[in-house]
Amino acid sequence: MTEACFDPLIHAHNRLQICALLETVAEMEFSLVKAQLEVSDSVLSKHVKALEQAGYLTVNKRTSFARQRTWLSLSVQGEAAYRGHVAALREIVGL
Repeated sequence: MTEACFDPLIHAHNRLQICALLETVAEMEFSLVKAQLEVSDSVLSKHVKALEQAGYLTVNKRTSFARQRTWLSLSVQGEAAYRGHVAALREIVGL
């Protein structure tokens, strides 16, 4: 069982969406996350940096077809924080 813990860093709308997307997959390409959130590169980069600095997100850069691509994934700590945040939200709304 995940311990409920409201996390103000994750609670920001875009960061919550990033965590929700990444929680369901091993990793996702930056451009796909950007398209799902319908935000600019700079907006997504800002939120990714905040999550990465907190240790919640892992950023991997790999070259594919002579282009560098960025892949995002939740760290173990990030997954625990996200699940705890969702549990806290459920408590708040009585679920």
